[in-house]
Amino acid sequence: MSSRIVPTILSRPVYGTLTPTTASAHLLIADADGGTAILDLAKAAPAGFFDSAEVCYVPGADADFSDELQQLSPRQFHTSPTIQALLPRLSRTFERLHMGTSVYLAGSESLIGLATQSAMQAGLDYQALQTEHRGTLARRVQCVHCKGTTENVTTQPAECAHCGLLLFVRDHYSRRLAAFQGVNINAEDPTDVPPKIEEFT
Repeated sequence: MSSRIVPTILSRPVYGTLTPTTASAHLLIADADGGTAILDLAKAAPAGFFDSAEVCYVPGADADFSDELQQLSPRQFHTSPTIQALLPRLSRTFERLHMGTSVYLAGSESLIGLATQSAMQAGLDYQALQTEHRGTLARRVQCVHCKGTTENVTTQPAECAHCGLLLFVRDHYSRRLAAFQGVNINAEDPTDVPPKIEEFT
């Protein structure tokens, strides 16, 4: 399953395909359909790859590959109910990560973005992380006006969950914030309310 994301501007993240490395240890983090990226990686992985692997997975409501991932017999396997619930564990994991560990991120842009943010806060170079997008195109959007962040945005425009402004969701992306930028679309005339279109699904 290839990504449906088309690069637009320089800040727009570009994702690749997870490829097994010969590192001494492996940390694989995924949500929902991202589990299939790990399963595909496993097909190309050398014998013993998962003996030194830790897998962190957030099942999706309609995409749960927990059983299949556990059957890979990783050294450690952990599931979390949500991405937010996983973040404290990721923070601790990145802080104690041994040099030479390969990190793989797969799934939604929210999972990849927030895991990358956590890795960067621990001092890792985001360019050293392997990433692969699978599944939903829903975005995490920061309102540039109130600075609030709205999760799982699928429409263009979208309503800010904090201040209620109608936002045009830009492709401009901040790794520091792990979010796309949303700008008020009808600032000059608040009565001009364009129809919402499901664009990020």
